[in-house]
Amino acid sequence: MKNLVPKINAEIESLQENMQLQLEKGNKAAGTRARKSALELSKLLKEFRKVSVETAKK
Repeated sequence: MKNLVPKINAEIESLQENMQLQLEKGNKAAGTRARKSALELSKLLKEFRKVSVETAKK
């Protein structure tokens, strides 16, 4: 779980950066990167939940 949290934080930063670029400048490529980050973040959060539940059971 220790290496999962930094990955989640990095993906959140990437998502925020690309969302801002899309909103402020209309950058279509940034929108694509933001959507990709959102999907990756979803996967990471599901993994975090799985690990968290396993840890709580111990």
